[in-house]
Amino acid sequence: MALVKICGLTNRTDAEAAAALGADAVGLVFAPSPRRVDLANARAIREGLPPWVVVVGVFVNQPLDEVRRVREWCGLDLVQLHGDEPPSYLEALGGPIIKSLAMGPGTVVDPRAYAGATLLLDTAAPGARGGTGRCFDWSLARPVARERRVILAGGLGPDNVRRAIEQVKPYAVDVSSGVEIKPGRKDHAAMARFITQAKQ
Repeated sequence: MALVKICGLTNRTDAEAAAALGADAVGLVFAPSPRRVDLANARAIREGLPPWVVVVGVFVNQPLDEVRRVREWCGLDLVQLHGDEPPSYLEALGGPIIKSLAMGPGTVVDPRAYAGATLLLDTAAPGARGGTGRCFDWSLARPVARERRVILAGGLGPDNVRRAIEQVKPYAVDVSSGVEIKPGRKDHAAMARFITQAKQ
């Protein structure tokens, strides 16, 4: 069993459905993306969720002051950094952080990288920061997951998440495009199947 994060939520209806179906965390994208959410909508989503659902804000190479301001105003529980932010950026930001790492053919991750953060392993893709719907070679994630808390992302959906968990044994799994009708709109039946499979 792994914890489940549903990412790329843009409206309160989908977020509340994710929570009701058993999602442990939801992700709100504040970086340029078809899934980007504005601040007022993000705050409304936060206010509509039960307190046990973790709200994660996703940022890509954005100024520290902007990330701090959004984190406070929207009441984010966690910040996810999905860009090229160095360790010094994480130290300056403070608080609980998820750091995304792009996984391509032959990528080797130092298990000591970004100490103190939870690592999210996602598929490397030119010109994209997640949400590609493509998997990477899960064998690259296994050594890291043995040493650290790892969130597995990239191309996951209801039909492969169980297999991914069995192979990698991650702390959590993250899905966005794999449970969508279109970017930013979730398929509630697909979310239900994904969560059921992940929590078997």
